[in-house]
Amino acid sequence: MTRQTYKRFSAALIAASLSIGLPAAVFADGAALYKARCAACHAADGSGNTPAGKNMKVKPFASADAQKCTDAELTKVISDGKGKMPAYGKKLTAAEIKSLVAVIRTMK
Repeated sequence: MTRQTYKRFSAALIAASLSIGLPAAVFADGAALYKARCAACHAADGSGNTPAGKNMKVKPFASADAQKCTDAELTKVISDGKGKMPAYGKKLTAAEIKSLVAVIRTMK
């Protein structure tokens, strides 16, 4: 993700957070976490269109399967891992995981 794309992505997430009543900091932190922890496999746009994502057959976050997951189910996957995805429950706080779920929800 280029710096310019990251800035646009972050600005869009902050605007989305304000429109649904969440503090902008939740999305700003979530966007940074997503870039650091998730984008290498899931891609900046959540498409899974990366070498690692293709290799692991990552489903796009915009897919019906991903969108039908509840926030609790997404939280569990991030916390406990799934398939080849590592568990982040001991590496991230509950608030950080919640912010990642919020970021994923914007990738429809």
